[in-house]
Amino acid sequence: MARQRSLRLRTRVTLFFAFIALFAGSVLIGVTYGFARSTLLARENTAARDQTIIHADLLRQQLEENPQTINVFVDTELRFRIDDDGFANLGSLDPTRPRAGTNTQRRIDDYPEVIVNAVEQRKNGTAYVGIDGQNYVVVGVYIGAFDVGYYEAFPLGDTERTLRAIFTALALGGIGTLVLATLFGFSTSRRLLRPLSRVADAAEEIASGGLDTRLDEESDPDLDRLAGSFNDMADAVQTRIEREARFASDVSHELRSPITALTAAVEVLDARREEVPERTRQALDVVVSQVRRFDSMVIDLLELSRLDAGATDLNVERLDIVDLTRRIATRYGAVDVPIEVAHRTRTEVSIDKVRYERILGNLVENAQHHGGGALLIQLAPVVKHRMRITVEDGGPGVARGEREHIFERFARGSSARHRIGTGLGLALVAEHCAAMGGAAWVEDRQGGGARFIVELPCEVNA
Repeated sequence: MARQRSLRLRTRVTLFFAFIALFAGSVLIGVTYGFARSTLLARENTAARDQTIIHADLLRQQLEENPQTINVFVDTELRFRIDDDGFANLGSLDPTRPRAGTNTQRRIDDYPEVIVNAVEQRKNGTAYVGIDGQNYVVVGVYIGAFDVGYYEAFPLGDTERTLRAIFTALALGGIGTLVLATLFGFSTSRRLLRPLSRVADAAEEIASGGLDTRLDEESDPDLDRLAGSFNDMADAVQTRIEREARFASDVSHELRSPITALTAAVEVLDARREEVPERTRQALDVVVSQVRRFDSMVIDLLELSRLDAGATDLNVERLDIVDLTRRIATRYGAVDVPIEVAHRTRTEVSIDKVRYERILGNLVENAQHHGGGALLIQLAPVVKHRMRITVEDGGPGVARGEREHIFERFARGSSARHRIGTGLGLALVAEHCAAMGGAAWVEDRQGGGARFIVELPCEVNA
């Protein structure tokens, strides 16, 4: 089953910082706002209770001096002592006695029942209540000398506006903190992941052939350990690869001399084949073909050893690419293969002649061994300073699952029934293309067969 795609580590680190900031900010806003609200409401409650007691004392004095003018006193002098949106009422517990208020539209019934009941029980009380869509602090005071109750309502509009301003400031601060924490998390994640990016880049360079790539020492002990471990691993990989390449090169060199001697001896025997019996000729043919194949394999291995050793110097020459292609095709037995040159193709180019011959020659040989021979060679420009060379054959083609592996060493397609060739030709094509800065791949040919394509950089001469 395919792995489910997850968020990038950098994104997760950034979101973690943002979540922590959001959580901490929410808790801080909640605690701060709750504390501010309880403090302000407690202050309003205390102030309202103190002011109500003062006003009740004034009413008591007025009742003692001139009870007949209590209505005038409440409606005039007491009204000016109360907030604009507040109101007060004086009510006797004896229903036969008159009542007074600062607002003729307000009655004792407008006050919360809990306060009215507390006063009727000869007690004082305080409560928060909503009246006509506005919040108030309501205080009830019992004046025992005259058996009356005094009620006063204090609006909380200013307090609510203050609380809204505090909440808005806290919310803006929380949003700002969230943004800063997110930016800080993004910046921190970049700093934290920068060493991992360097490790990934170094690994890619090593995979592409830069075996000398190493990481610099880090100031952080943990990161320095990572860099040291990576460098140790790279040293081990480089040592092993160089040892294997050196072994292959040494073996190829050691085999070259006996193979040369054996080839010379076999050629002498082959030249005098008429002197040996018929059954011996069959054995001689097998020996000659296998010795020649062995000799070709050793030559290819030596060439791959040089490429593995970093022998990628280019010897660029100015030449006619069409004429060179025709001569290479003739040399490799494709005399009658047509060469198709696309429109606007510049024939005078600067290219490495030897490498180009190895690439095209191996493609032609591959077509002869596995595709029944080359059918067409195409030359076409791709972009400026880049040319595409295509060799088509009419063979069984290359299965899609084998197209990436066909350019590996000793790789053969499933359609190759006979072990013809060394199995290194296409590997040399890929290695030389990579050394020149090009690429090689295979496609299906329309009508059957395969199309081997290489793209090579070349300087176009006007």
